Amino acid sequence: MIDQAGQEAAIAAAVAAWPEGVRREEGIDMPVLIVQAPLIRPVCEELKRRGFDMLTDLTAVDWLPMGKVPRFEVVYHLFSTRGMWRVRLKAPVGEEDPVIDSLVPVWPGANWPEREVWDLFGIRFEGHPNLTRIMMPDDWEGFPLRKDYPLEGTERPAPIVRE
Repeated sequence: MIDQAGQEAAIAAAVAAWPEGVRREEGIDMPVLIVQAPLIRPVCEELKRRGFDMLTDLTAVDWLPMGKVPRFEVVYHLFSTRGMWRVRLKAPVGEEDPVIDSLVPVWPGANWPEREVWDLFGIRFEGHPNLTRIMMPDDWEGFPLRKDYPLEGTERPAPIVRE
């Protein structure tokens, strides 16, 4: 059975601790917290202390076609293995210097998802232990999941295949 009271208490504590930087929205499938980027690590540390012990997903959204400002959102899904709770965090990140704190110190499993977001969206995770490309070649220019990336791709020489 899901302990709704525990989930609500954990979420309310995060909103109360940072009333100017965290606000709650109701999502279709789970509660949502909109967290200002500079607060993402302390908010996640607090949520972890209150039972959200697992980061299940980390990705990003590019809102360029919708005209939303800031352009990017980093999206986190947290889960409590004891309480069976879920919460989604959305942290808006600007276009000029897309940077947010790494959550690897909080959840080591954030390592590769943060690298993937860096590689495909160009959002930098401050304090990440090894923020290098994970999917694209090291010499790749640009970030393929950005909405302004050329649809036809970029000119690249054919790979050398050795037999």
